[in-house]
Amino acid sequence: MKHPSFVTSVLISLGYYILVFLTTFRVLVTARKQAREKNREGYPPLYTCREQVARFLLYRRVPDCWGTATCGVPGPEIVAKERDGNTSRYTGEKRRCVNLASYNYLGFADNRGRSAEFSIGGIYKYGLSTGATSQLYGTTDLHAELERLTAEFVGAEDSLACGMGFVVNSLHLPALMGKGCLVLSDEMNHASIVVGVKVSGATVKVFRHNDVAHLELLLKEAVHFGQRKSARHEQWRKIFIIVEGVYSMEGTMAPLPEIIALKKKYKAYLYLDEAHSIGAVGQNGRGVVEYFSCNPKDIDILMGTYTKSFGASGGYIAGDKDFISYMRSQSYISKHLFAMSPPIAAHIVDVLKILMGKDGSDLGTTRISTLSRNSKYFRRRVEQMGLITYGRDDSPFVPILSCFYSKTAALIRFLREKDIASAGVVYPVTPFLECRMRVCLSAGHSKEQLDYALKVIAEA
Repeated sequence: MKHPSFVTSVLISLGYYILVFLTTFRVLVTARKQAREKNREGYPPLYTCREQVARFLLYRRVPDCWGTATCGVPGPEIVAKERDGNTSRYTGEKRRCVNLASYNYLGFADNRGRSAEFSIGGIYKYGLSTGATSQLYGTTDLHAELERLTAEFVGAEDSLACGMGFVVNSLHLPALMGKGCLVLSDEMNHASIVVGVKVSGATVKVFRHNDVAHLELLLKEAVHFGQRKSARHEQWRKIFIIVEGVYSMEGTMAPLPEIIALKKKYKAYLYLDEAHSIGAVGQNGRGVVEYFSCNPKDIDILMGTYTKSFGASGGYIAGDKDFISYMRSQSYISKHLFAMSPPIAAHIVDVLKILMGKDGSDLGTTRISTLSRNSKYFRRRVEQMGLITYGRDDSPFVPILSCFYSKTAALIRFLREKDIASAGVVYPVTPFLECRMRVCLSAGHSKEQLDYALKVIAEA
């Protein structure tokens, strides 16, 4: 993986230090005025001086670059509402843009076609809401079919679906682990994993990104020394390895065959997050498990979301029947979260049937191969320009290094002026020196749209 040169790194750091100094000075001078609660004498401020620095430093300088409202479907093109760069107020104007910012990898997030018709049918039959949690009359025959098809698609015995992707990790993980358990987590794992592990109370050790040797070293220490802080050096109750299929900021893939070998060698449990890879990676869209020709039974817990390739919302975990039965009774999601909205479940059921060819067509495999072709083509052309990209060729998105916070914002604005909607990612989401543009490709993009976007990027 390439990184910025030494000179570039120095310039990036210098720019940040100047920005932090000026922002801190401004906040300190005006802190009393900003921190006071309006018309609420005696109330302490809701946020601290430090939080104000982050707000002024990272967001308020370029508010028009993030949080843009859109009108309509997030397809290959999208209609964005224009905002003033200084006040962040909407101007009333709209702009139709080539969409390089949405996770609609296979183009199923649409308002027409058979999946949309299935969603409408779900409303007529089941309504908009189940009105209850999964444990309290919230599970319909539609949800049962969804979980059966999901398990079949990922190669597991059973699955458990819910209506929000983030909580699949953040609320399922506490039901799996607790005090006396050890989690070995990749340093690039998603925030939902970080939150879930923190809530669980388990001990966490982070290994370097995709570094199998470092992971094995931590496994050896865990097995040999056990819980060092305990009086008797007791062995860990359970050891979990948590990795992602495709990492959402890097575009890299977990070295799954090597990790499976370590998991078997040291008798650890493997938790695989396929949020960005399920549906988008592998010949039939079955994620990195299929991509690396691994056996799904070798992964103890398979996790994924319906928010990307499926064009919907929610997520799932999958595994053997005993494990899923345990999660149905013990997970916070089953107890407290309303079951997935029926029209969304109906949409996902139809997409799963398309991807597995149960609809009698080759639409699923065609879209998967088109996405792969678009991703490889776009990445190759960007690299020919001399730009630094991260990740593997088969990743459904292409991170392009822009380095500077200011240049990232300027590039977002320039692309929008040229009718291209793009997404920039900056510190602290990315490493300090590695601000980037994250180009999300779709099976719906035409070659003409990609060529136009590449032409504009070359001009920037």
